Amino acid sequence: MPVLLTDPLCKRFLTSGLFLYVGAQSPYLDVAALHQVHFQQTSASAGQFENMRTRHKKGALVVEALEKAVKMIEQGEVEKGLEELERLESEADHQEMYDIAMIYQQLGHAGRASRLVKRLLMDYPDEGELYILAAELSIDLEEEDEAIEWLLEISEEDESYIQAQMLLADLYQLQGLEEVAEQKLKNALESAPEEPVLLAGLGEFYLERGDYQKSIPFLKQAEQHGFEHPESSIYLRIAEAYSATGQFEEAMKYYEDGLAEKTELNALFGYGYTALQISDYETAVKQLEELRNLDYEYASLYPFLARAYEGKEQFDKALAVCQDGMRVDEFNDALYAEAGKIQLKLGNEEAAITSLREALSMNPGNVDAALSLLSALDNQEDAEGVLELVSYLREMSEDAPLFSWYEARAHLEEDDVSKALEAFQQASPSFLEDAAFLRDYGYALLEGGRREDGIHKLKQSLNLEEQPELQAFLETFAEDEM
Repeated sequence: MPVLLTDPLCKRFLTSGLFLYVGAQSPYLDVAALHQVHFQQTSASAGQFENMRTRHKKGALVVEALEKAVKMIEQGEVEKGLEELERLESEADHQEMYDIAMIYQQLGHAGRASRLVKRLLMDYPDEGELYILAAELSIDLEEEDEAIEWLLEISEEDESYIQAQMLLADLYQLQGLEEVAEQKLKNALESAPEEPVLLAGLGEFYLERGDYQKSIPFLKQAEQHGFEHPESSIYLRIAEAYSATGQFEEAMKYYEDGLAEKTELNALFGYGYTALQISDYETAVKQLEELRNLDYEYASLYPFLARAYEGKEQFDKALAVCQDGMRVDEFNDALYAEAGKIQLKLGNEEAAITSLREALSMNPGNVDAALSLLSALDNQEDAEGVLELVSYLREMSEDAPLFSWYEARAHLEEDDVSKALEAFQQASPSFLEDAAFLRDYGYALLEGGRREDGIHKLKQSLNLEEQPELQAFLETFAEDEM
């Protein structure tokens, strides 16, 4: 079964979903490695070109000359080294020409390499691997359209067809042609339905595109067929997909297995975040603290680590984490919002209000900070502050049903029942099953003289939740009506 295509001088890796070509940045060039087979295959291909690129002994003088040219370049004598390679070109047979092209590619001279590969294609027009190499060199030269043309020359019968489809998918995706890229991967998978690299590639494609649920079966099949991610862990990719679809328990298992294979910063963050979603605060703290130890400048971790400590009711530690995070990223509004909420739990209302206002000044769209600040102002019975904040948020094009609820309570505090009822009416569709809202609305209706409507809302509230004080009020009200 085919495996991930590799080369001594270049590598192909899965990143952001697909197989992208990159030149290896080796500090030196092992010329002898050029005499190895450049691509792993399941069976030998026929034809003269197979003989050209398979392992064979080269004359000692040719090897020595190649090594000498490369050494010149590495030691700074670039012009001399390139002149020597050009001299060898003029004397080279096809195998040597191929080797020189690979040296040029490794040294970053894609144009020179491309020229040689095009010469080889004139003699071997049916050799798919040469078209692959030509396409890769075109990519290096930022000539993506030409790369696509080379790849489209490869027939479905060619052993390089699958690799060509994968590269085409890369290129089409870079051009924003997502559907075309997807179809290329599907074409390749039809030719080799159990090929783990293709299964992983299609899974990564969907993962990158945000089709997390769609990615899961392909990633799992790739894992079952023995795929090993060249740069990461397939388990971590599956974990990411499960977490993104809200299947947190499943994700936890894969994060654990994946991180046992390879420690990745983003995976530690994902594991900690996922643990937090299921209130596994101990695991969340462990993973996020490990991440902090590895990279304390990973700013996104701090709000979540603070929430994990908050979940463990270690509020002082949670606040300290927020303060540490602010030193890393002083403009992270989520940290100020989190610090404000923690200060509220510690009973430091003024400090909380300051932090929450700071969060909103950075990001008026931080609804979490807005609601926490509204709650703090409401608790202080600061009706003017509530109304000013709601007005400001709406000026910033931010709104939420809870804003109207707080607005209604503030108007009641200022004895403006008419405006309060308008705000309650505006918020009402979002809180038809909320006992506290219905209770507030009911009392406001009574205060506005709408007794029947008010009693109806209060009874609705009582039906949703046991409330002894409200029960007593309704009984007393009924007696007074008799």
